Amino acid sequence: MQSPPKLTDRPALTRNRRRADTFFLHEIAIQEIKERLSEVNRTFTDMTIVTGFPSVWGPAFPAARLISDSETLALEAGSCDLIVHAMALHWSGDPVGQLVQCRHALRPDGLFLSAAFGGQTLHQLRSALAEAETQITGGLSPRVAPMAEIRELGGLVQRAGLALPVADSIVQTVSYRDMFQLMHDLRAMGEANALEARLRHPTRRSIFNRAAEIYSGSFAQDGRIPASFELIFLAGWSPDDNQQKPLRPGSARARLADALGTVEKPLGKTGKI
Repeated sequence: MQSPPKLTDRPALTRNRRRADTFFLHEIAIQEIKERLSEVNRTFTDMTIVTGFPSVWGPAFPAARLISDSETLALEAGSCDLIVHAMALHWSGDPVGQLVQCRHALRPDGLFLSAAFGGQTLHQLRSALAEAETQITGGLSPRVAPMAEIRELGGLVQRAGLALPVADSIVQTVSYRDMFQLMHDLRAMGEANALEARLRHPTRRSIFNRAAEIYSGSFAQDGRIPASFELIFLAGWSPDDNQQKPLRPGSARARLADALGTVEKPLGKTGKI
């Protein structure tokens, strides 16, 4: 069986991350993760964080073990009761494999949490770059890591065998002077292009100039351009016999119409009420 094409140039990603010094999105994710943990009536004693930015996540969770987001995670079966996958799934060539590895490392009724970029992230930039490159070269090259929609990521939790899956998202919109300031900020975040299939020679300046024009013309507000960052949060539990389970279809003992205080109307032959 032929292996899927490699998504990420890991040495390039490591170089990008080492140069990073702007972490406001990680700080937002950290606060959201802490808020979600505060709502769980559990005390966790063996927490592991999967991250490419240990210097950011480590101080926020000093009791946690930190491991790299490599394709094969440094996790032992049943070694954790809490795993947080921190802002790295979009660089994984096998995101469901990442979640499966986390599930195997969780003890029964252990909790998995993830913060990840979602499909709305940088949609303005992707649109402007694609239109500019198509106009000038007649083709497209990989420039932004693929990011899944919330329904797709929520489905990964179930595919990985985690119970009681939950997925929700927030969108942070940041304004910039122009597209070049945004791209500078992306490099400072460690999120510059590290795709394996990226161009290995400098992009024509005319492409970036045209993309900046399109970006401004299509999205500018009050002389500044917006950049959207969607953060998707996933949660799931390692299966355990004592967990709550959904009722079987047809096993309800009360009628929905009674609970709502309405009159139930039978369907006609056409299926219309």
